[in-house]
Amino acid sequence: MREYKYLLALLGTVVFWGSSFPIIKYLMNIISEYSYTWVRGFFSIVFLTPYLLWFIARRAFTLRCLKGGLLAGVFYSLGLWLQAWGTRYTTASNSAFITGLNVLFVHVFTAVFYKRYSKELLLSLLTSVTGLYLLTMPTDAITSIQSRIGDFLVLLGAVMWALQILAVDKYSECDPFIFIYFMFLPTLFFAIPDMINNSFQNVFMRIDAILLLIYLALICNIGAFSLQVYGQKRIRPEVTAIVFLLEPVFASIFSYFILAETMSFNQIIGATLIILSMYLASKHMYK
Repeated sequence: MREYKYLLALLGTVVFWGSSFPIIKYLMNIISEYSYTWVRGFFSIVFLTPYLLWFIARRAFTLRCLKGGLLAGVFYSLGLWLQAWGTRYTTASNSAFITGLNVLFVHVFTAVFYKRYSKELLLSLLTSVTGLYLLTMPTDAITSIQSRIGDFLVLLGAVMWALQILAVDKYSECDPFIFIYFMFLPTLFFAIPDMINNSFQNVFMRIDAILLLIYLALICNIGAFSLQVYGQKRIRPEVTAIVFLLEPVFASIFSYFILAETMSFNQIIGATLIILSMYLASKHMYK
């Protein structure tokens, strides 16, 4: 039972992330992707600074955690930005499906660099991707060059998400809050193009945007990512990526209650397949 607390931590991560989808959908209509990326990170850093100062006072700070946090932060920032940018030019269903393909990249990177894989993990991967397809129902309704560029940008973002998972795996022994403090620092670089475009003013002139970004910072950044770092102390990255495919499941649940969106029969089957894929991978779950 003690081992399951790490899995529960990762499930908490996807629940928090799932709650963010209706909020992000609303924010993308009123602010730029640059503002969204750096202001969300900025609030997270502000809330975590007192803990960092207390941690340094205890002389428990290590350069390894700084290095790991910054490395994961580069991947996280690029993934967040590329996903938001690409979603402007493609459909939401395409974006959700392509983003979820980070599970494929995690499995490939793990097989190549860690020299480990199994038939159970391959079956779990195929089941999870099939479930993801049914859940998100990507479409070819938009076939313009612009939409294809959007798909490609989101795909690059999926690669960044996969690398973020692997970076967290490598430095998961770090204190979760210290690790994610430095992970959020690279997001501040997106303030530069935001200020050049003079689009950041839209954020601070709207109290609704501020409140929603504070929620994302506290719950979907600090809460979710600290649980990710904690959970990956014992859960392998291949399984972590499959667990994270539950994010659109919880997103659909929150969208149902907040936006009155419903799940189709195919989507319910897709969600069931993703849960099944977790069971198939359970034999290789722990490090």
